[in-house]
Amino acid sequence: MSTADMVTRQAPERPAPPPKGKKRPPMLLEVIRREVITEHMIRIVLGGEALEGFPAHRGGGHIKVFLPLEHQAAPVLPQLTETGVVWPAAEEKPITRTYSVRHFDTEQRALVVDFVAHGDEGPASRWALAAQPGDMIGISGPGGPDPLLPPADWSLIAGDMTALPAISALLENMSDQARGVVLIEVDNEADHQPLRHPSGVDVHWLYRGDTPSRLSTLQIDAVRAMTFPESGSISAWVGGENSAVLSLREHLMETRGLTKSQLYAVPYWRHCWDEERYHQERHRIMDELK
Repeated sequence: MSTADMVTRQAPERPAPPPKGKKRPPMLLEVIRREVITEHMIRIVLGGEALEGFPAHRGGGHIKVFLPLEHQAAPVLPQLTETGVVWPAAEEKPITRTYSVRHFDTEQRALVVDFVAHGDEGPASRWALAAQPGDMIGISGPGGPDPLLPPADWSLIAGDMTALPAISALLENMSDQARGVVLIEVDNEADHQPLRHPSGVDVHWLYRGDTPSRLSTLQIDAVRAMTFPESGSISAWVGGENSAVLSLREHLMETRGLTKSQLYAVPYWRHCWDEERYHQERHRIMDELK
């Protein structure tokens, strides 16, 4: 079943979206459907009037997710004002995490977000595992460059489980003539998902097993051993755990000679760091590529 087929309910009508050039305010959305993709991946389909005018073709784009606190049925969202973002008081401030647009169905007005499920260790995983139709969640975005993958004759895409939703979306948006290599690092074969991709793009699943993510070198080893095309343009997209992303970025720029305009590398998380602690570090790393 495709992501476009997953929505069975259409949201009501909505006034016009924000004027062009202005940021979209955070949206309060409702869970329409929850689906288990694999043991470690939960798909949530969201709907709501606020999705009117949500940009199409931004699969893989970054979104902020606002989770309700334990005493709340719905999160209290920050407000977008002329002078900036105004957050609720500390006792009402939502838990905020960064995710990717897996798919947006413009006809059904439904936003698909895939959550990595790792038990009750994190608030987003805990929420996704328990989510039911009618539950409320906040979303803002999408953000990130457009396009996420710079156009080229040949492309490299690499990432771990947290990057899989974005990778899946990138592959689905590629032209039929696209060429390249995709590396996806996961725990084991149970995390394997069928992916739709052009015939000229080779997809390789790398199984980490019991090796901790911070110690795994599967992705960088594979890229170092790879033969890149000798002619034509090259681009790369890299996402996932901090150490893997930085290793790949360094190799691609210093050894393979890719420039900032050819590469988009985004560290989604860092081992043993929560989102609040890692937020500023991520922005520092991303600023180095600007």
